[in-house]
Amino acid sequence: MAEIKPFVAVRPAEKFADRVAALPYDVYNREEAKEETQREPLSFLKIDRAETQLSDEVGTYDPQVYRKADEIYRQMKRDHIFIEDMQPGYYIYQLTMDGRSQTGIAACASVDDYLNHVIKKHENTREEKEQDRICHVDTLSAQTGPIFLAYRSQEAINQVVDRVMKQKEPLYDFTAVDGIGHKVWKIEDSTDVEKIRKAFGAVQEIYIADGHHRAASAVKVSLKRREEKKEYTGEEEFNYFLSVLFPDDQLMIMDYNRCVKDLNGLDKRTFLEKLEENFTVTVLPGAEHPSAKGEITMYLEKEWYLLRAKESLLSTKDAVDALDVSLLQKYVLQPVLGIDDPRLDARIDFIGGIRGLKELERRADQDMKVAFAMYPTSIAELFAVADAGLLMPPKSTWFEPKLRSGLLIHEIER
Repeated sequence: MAEIKPFVAVRPAEKFADRVAALPYDVYNREEAKEETQREPLSFLKIDRAETQLSDEVGTYDPQVYRKADEIYRQMKRDHIFIEDMQPGYYIYQLTMDGRSQTGIAACASVDDYLNHVIKKHENTREEKEQDRICHVDTLSAQTGPIFLAYRSQEAINQVVDRVMKQKEPLYDFTAVDGIGHKVWKIEDSTDVEKIRKAFGAVQEIYIADGHHRAASAVKVSLKRREEKKEYTGEEEFNYFLSVLFPDDQLMIMDYNRCVKDLNGLDKRTFLEKLEENFTVTVLPGAEHPSAKGEITMYLEKEWYLLRAKESLLSTKDAVDALDVSLLQKYVLQPVLGIDDPRLDARIDFIGGIRGLKELERRADQDMKVAFAMYPTSIAELFAVADAGLLMPPKSTWFEPKLRSGLLIHEIER
């Protein structure tokens, strides 16, 4: 059973919310993050990526980066750019992109639920990426970027959320510079809070959709604080991590595409012949997304192709092998293009579906050789992999729209 609890949020004053809210820290490289903080001086990236406020000679993971982040955070609180709510509650967070909305609940999830696999993951994490957020959370004593969680839709939760959205004015209602709409409401009525807490208590499984490194880091900071405290009660704020939980029927996963630098020494004709061993290969009149599972579209030397997997490849009952990204890896990338580990091979790059097919063409024409457009992984497939205790190949899912950091902050020492 899941423990999802209300919390006291530190959040921007309403007049600053649209300026403070920032895309996740890891969607920017250092130069891009620096440009964004110059464009918007109140951007939360000043805290999430505090190296942008230091000399370029200072390393991204230098200890002074985290001290600078804490200094800026405390100053923004003193300047009342951030305010602190008086009472705990749940927060409704709605994002709208291209006319389509998804609505989740911001709350705190239990570290013990993560450790006991009530909260399930589908990706491995890398220690160096974890360490960065461990230092950030530990230095600030605050979780600033929510973990994106998913659960099977619950009518009891939906009813409360729908009613509050109709009856109350939002705390925030703005459209960010990238066109994504953001609305936040607070649920603080004790009856509603109890209904939501009870409904989540009946949920058997919750899934990490996005934010595996942030989740793992929050858990490790919690374990560190438990060791330091010795006689902790389990009720301390460090035993919980900031999340936004979305019902599965509201989520959209976009394609996560691949491009490869060369054909592994093959000429075009030989490469296509090798593909035909496992796929039906058809020339397309132009750029197209795959229209069904088992289909991949490919851009090579100014032409688009449809690769349709032969029926024998689609009969597996293994949750990971059934993924289209696994088909590509197992029957194209590894045996034909010689990419054994896509996490480590510098010849492959990954392109989020939000960038569109034009970006695949540009990369293949400019600095790569061949590009593959994937059919999106479904939320049901993500659940199936996690339920089986398996892990997806890297870069299997691309969620849009992205949660903003800095809108709701959970301080882990109060």
